[in-house]
Amino acid sequence: MPRYALKIEYHGAPFAGWQRQADQPSVQGAVEAALTKLEPGPHTIAAAGRTDAGVHAFGQVAHCDMAAEWDPFRLSEALNHHLKPHPVAIVSCAAVPDDWHARFSALERRYLFRILMRRAPATHQAGLVWQVKHDLDVDAMQAGAAHLIGQHDFTTFRSSICQSDSPLKTLDRLEVTRVETTHGPEMHFDVRARSFLHNQVRSFVGTLERVGAGSWLPEQVAEALAACNRAACGPVCPPQGLYLADVGYPEDPFAQPKVA
Repeated sequence: MPRYALKIEYHGAPFAGWQRQADQPSVQGAVEAALTKLEPGPHTIAAAGRTDAGVHAFGQVAHCDMAAEWDPFRLSEALNHHLKPHPVAIVSCAAVPDDWHARFSALERRYLFRILMRRAPATHQAGLVWQVKHDLDVDAMQAGAAHLIGQHDFTTFRSSICQSDSPLKTLDRLEVTRVETTHGPEMHFDVRARSFLHNQVRSFVGTLERVGAGSWLPEQVAEALAACNRAACGPVCPPQGLYLADVGYPEDPFAQPKVA
């Protein structure tokens, strides 16, 4: 059966998360329902990551198997037609080998988190950022983030319902930058690793927000990490500022062929 990689963008607000649910809307369910409009099902797609309720994506990647050969562009166009009116879009589609897997072939996941810092209520950005009413110290936050880079036991920053076999993970990047936008200053968190624990990124951001607000010292992040105790974690931030931004593979399946 021909296999296709799908790069998927979605607004997470209407969904209970990526994963198919029996009684709640999900992104996976919406895409699989669209596939059944093209070929008889059932269809089961696999994704690079299972985002939680309210979490968004610019670059989620999934793969599907089809009975017939499809031109990738026509497949993406047909799926987008049947995904309406859901806030889900197939932004790219590519034919891939039968043994290519959206999850297991991935080498890196990249997440973006956005904090909007302003007192006035968010209007255009409502549901797309975590809004705080105070300014944050980017240098202090980056100093705290530095303690988390590398391989560690991340029990402190792991949800109590996490199903991962081990709390040991390697964090490749956690960069905090201040960005001036037309709607107000934002803090952006660029977080990269091969894989993550449940709620790990939101636990990082919630803890580092306390550092930026002056409630924690940067070195307290190292103390919390060393405690290997969930109770030592700062607050877990809300989901609406979190985006699955990109997934890295040994070879980008969506790369355009070079022109000689």
